[in-house]
Amino acid sequence: MTDFWEEMGRRRAETATVGGSEIRPGSRVRLLPREGGDILDLALGDRIACVEAIEEDDSGRVHVAVTLDDDPGRDLGEARILGHRFFFSLDEIEPLAPNSGAGTTSPRILVAGIGNIFLGDDGFGVAVARRLADRELPRGAEVGDFGIRGLDLAYALQADYDAVVLVDAAPRGEAPGTISVIEPELDEDEVAIDTHGMDPAHVLRLARALGRVPSRVLLVACEPATVVHGEHDEDLAGELSAVVQAAVGEAVRVVESLVADLDAELQSTRKVVEG
Repeated sequence: MTDFWEEMGRRRAETATVGGSEIRPGSRVRLLPREGGDILDLALGDRIACVEAIEEDDSGRVHVAVTLDDDPGRDLGEARILGHRFFFSLDEIEPLAPNSGAGTTSPRILVAGIGNIFLGDDGFGVAVARRLADRELPRGAEVGDFGIRGLDLAYALQADYDAVVLVDAAPRGEAPGTISVIEPELDEDEVAIDTHGMDPAHVLRLARALGRVPSRVLLVACEPATVVHGEHDEDLAGELSAVVQAAVGEAVRVVESLVADLDAELQSTRKVVEG
């Protein structure tokens, strides 16, 4: 009886064709994970990687094993395999020209909708993120619905994002439905380890404690009409107030404008640095 792993070890191809271009081990590709993936997919989107192997599973589907261009573990030889290789199907990669450098990638911008959809207007950020998921943003921009998963967002920020736009409901004393753009200031000495809370400042402090926060951080905030602190209320569960619901469209336009401005600003900065 043929050993399964021995059989799988033989299911390799020297080359594969993607969009009319041939790839082989050593080729460089851009990663384009399908929409609707997990947080890891979100972090790997638009990254540059090197093809390590082209493999076929037992049903005949072809997958490409890659390591990230900027992964220091690539220098570990065969020891890099565990935890450093990622697998993508052929329709999730884009071959790069042999001489194209990682510096040609688009700025990476994360739009993170946060909030609790069961606490009335606190679900504003999630509603905006879901609306943005169907909109066209610059190539390097990604949208994530993080809900109340503060630890997930903090870990997502450890990827090499150049900027993050947080979207949340925030009482600031304005008229309900007012949209504000804020650049948060963090207390350098305070670290809040709250894995479930989604106060933007707490999440940013946690992200910094884990290793990094993007160089540009903006918050698109909406003044709520109702503030709920966890008490059960049948009338509020799962619904935004009318005035905050009406502000979702405005917030989408504000975020789109901010992302476009950030993309242009970051690209301009890169050109100056590279020049």
